[in-house]
Amino acid sequence: MPTYDYGCRDCKKRVTVYQTYEEYGHVDVSCPNCGGHDLKRLINRVRIAKSEDARLDDLSDPGAWGDIDENDPKSMARMMRKMGQEMGEDVPPEFDEVVDRLESGQSPDEIEDSMPDLGAGAADLGF
Repeated sequence: MPTYDYGCRDCKKRVTVYQTYEEYGHVDVSCPNCGGHDLKRLINRVRIAKSEDARLDDLSDPGAWGDIDENDPKSMARMMRKMGQEMGEDVPPEFDEVVDRLESGQSPDEIEDSMPDLGAGAADLGF
């Protein structure tokens, strides 16, 4: 059965109401919290499934990254978090540690100095 989100104007809560397609728009709904009938339908966010190629195309567009300041560790951290989310893959724990440290204001050079083995795997592969 489909769910619909409403905002109750009486108790000011967001509520979810289960209705069949036939009931929606034809049957009055009431707030499950307070019983009020002054509800306003809320529209949920829409999720769009993207292919891996589409995600990679989005990542390759520099305009999609906003105002990245390569001299600002926090700006770099925001970009890296977004990149990690867009990739849709599990990232190693080191990725989160690096981003957390950038968010705290640590410079990339300081992080690299304290984590010398961070890029060792890539070097072994000839990258």
